[in-house]
Amino acid sequence: MSEPIKVDIWSDIACPWCYIGKRKFEAGVERFGGDVEIEYHSFELAPDTPVEFEGGEIDFLSGHKGIPREQAEQMIDRVTQIAASVDLAYDYDALQHTNTVKAHELLHAAKQHGVQLEMMERLFSAYFVEGRHVGRIDDLADLAAEIGLDRDETHRALATDEHLGAVREDQALAQQLGIQGVPFFVFDGRFAVSGAQDAATFADVLGQVRDARAAA
Repeated sequence: MSEPIKVDIWSDIACPWCYIGKRKFEAGVERFGGDVEIEYHSFELAPDTPVEFEGGEIDFLSGHKGIPREQAEQMIDRVTQIAASVDLAYDYDALQHTNTVKAHELLHAAKQHGVQLEMMERLFSAYFVEGRHVGRIDDLADLAAEIGLDRDETHRALATDEHLGAVREDQALAQQLGIQGVPFFVFDGRFAVSGAQDAATFADVLGQVRDARAAA
């Protein structure tokens, strides 16, 4: 192939399946062995979440989403076990639930500097593993600086909503495509995969895209 396969991924920082799906997709790309270009797009699962949410994840699922506490506990246990199967140590006791719109703005800022993938990994790890706050501008600027972005410039961009328009464009496109949940993967603009599928599934789809290009 002369050009890499483009994969557009709609995701949310606060989505546990998105981080799991990221790991499985990366394993699929490695299994595929070809050249792949990845771009992340914004999707907010709970845009009405306050930046300073009072309580833990079970409180959010039960109080904010109306899920019975026992069921919420079972959901968290299950996703934590699945995360562990792909070497992710989720820490829901430390997790700080928050609004993610500023994190999405940060991902667009990072894309301008060619480090969107690094920023996405840093945000996921900060949120699910380290218990860092990913909703406040000061905290996000700190995380940006950790991957080499200018902290002051990042802070200014977030404070002035410089990239909010790009976030809304991603969300509008998701609506046009009928995306109702994440992670959602679009391969070469024509093949779609929803959910945190196994690595073999992602590798198979990438192979189909390669074959379709060859046939064309």
